[in-house]
Amino acid sequence: MANKKAKSNLEQFKMEAANEVGVNLKNGYNGDLTSKQAGSVGGQMVKKMVESYENKLGK
Repeated sequence: MANKKAKSNLEQFKMEAANEVGVNLKNGYNGDLTSKQAGSVGGQMVKKMVESYENKLGK
């Protein structure tokens, strides 16, 4: 059960990151993305995770 929740949260996080960098993701398969688009989504996700961690350290 917790695994489904984690997967759902990760999908939502990915969609938010994609939206922020202007990449249109679909639910399910996104194999038509260019490497640049996929990399920008992944990079944005990492950036947001690092910012979140740094904010937690500062509090």
